[in-house]
Amino acid sequence: MKIDLFNEIQNPRPWPEGHEQLRFSRALEQAVLADELGYGCWWQVEHHGAGEFSLSSAPELMLAALSQRTSRIRLGHSAVLAPGRFNHPIRIAERAATLDHLSGGRVELGLTRSTIPEWRLFGIEPDDARAQTGQAFEMVPRMWTSERFSYESEHYRIHDVPISPKPLQRPHPPLWQAAATPPSFEEAGRRGVGVLGTTMWQSLERAGRLVELYRAAAAACTDPVGAFVNDQVGFFTFVHCADTDEEAMRNGAAAAAAWYTVTALTFFEAAGEFVRATARHAEIVAAPDGGGLTGEFLRSEVRDAPTEANLLIARILQGEAVSDDEVFTVLSAQDSLIVGSPETCRKKLRAYADLGIDRMMCLQQIGGIPHEAVMRSIRLVGELIPDLA
Repeated sequence: MKIDLFNEIQNPRPWPEGHEQLRFSRALEQAVLADELGYGCWWQVEHHGAGEFSLSSAPELMLAALSQRTSRIRLGHSAVLAPGRFNHPIRIAERAATLDHLSGGRVELGLTRSTIPEWRLFGIEPDDARAQTGQAFEMVPRMWTSERFSYESEHYRIHDVPISPKPLQRPHPPLWQAAATPPSFEEAGRRGVGVLGTTMWQSLERAGRLVELYRAAAAACTDPVGAFVNDQVGFFTFVHCADTDEEAMRNGAAAAAAWYTVTALTFFEAAGEFVRATARHAEIVAAPDGGGLTGEFLRSEVRDAPTEANLLIARILQGEAVSDDEVFTVLSAQDSLIVGSPETCRKKLRAYADLGIDRMMCLQQIGGIPHEAVMRSIRLVGELIPDLA
């Protein structure tokens, strides 16, 4: 299992003078250190209108800056928002290929649909988001591998255009899909692209079943959207390592996990997204063909009682104030967070490796954890990389 870093450039209040510049400069410091320590990939999100939750609204610029300050670490979009009003597929292909040259061939490209608040901000219909994301997956690798490119659909009409530059990596950089639901995990596998998920709010057991769902779909892929099947699994979660378990907690781990949970659920309007996902899951289960691999997965979950984490998130979505310590305790009990001493973090990381995860994307700059503590955590986790390779 490779150890990566996942970054959202979070900017929690209170804001000192020059806070945005400070966050960007600190992210650059963290990336340079990760490069020196042998981390596998730096993954940068794309979010818009996210306030405190994320300053990463132009990840392609951040990654271009990192390409000039690092030499080994790979540079990942996790992920480009693929509907055309966010990023036209031609621009996605051009920017990623340019970054591939600037970085000496270190790009990993993820695509995703995004969610309700960002669709609303850019005037995107939910059904269009799904269709256009699928079309971007079809178009981008073809632009990279064809001298001239043509494509026609309800949303795009492109006729015999030379798209340049071509990527440095041949045939092209690995492709990934960010996924948050069982249908998305199967979808990524059937496309033949890697999957990027989160274990922040779900148990290791469920994460393992999602890995199995993806693996089964990827194994059945005979016509990948790209030139090859990238059958890798990446997951991110909150990781904070200190010299002792007690110091990790003194650094503010409980408050950071709670802040992230409440802020993320609010930004993503998770209550509305839950309703949409539930309706979609019901359609899949009721499909005449049984809904395929996802239908089997969902039917197996019907009998499961809600977990403590499910109940906690429901309380937060209903507006209940839940203490930082309770949030941290519930999430830690299902082993979805990696917080503690190097030995504690080693054991927790090993449990993820045992699930068959290829890339552990460590979210270390989170909430109010001080920059110095984040740098120390990056260093201590970096020392564990050879044990997990």
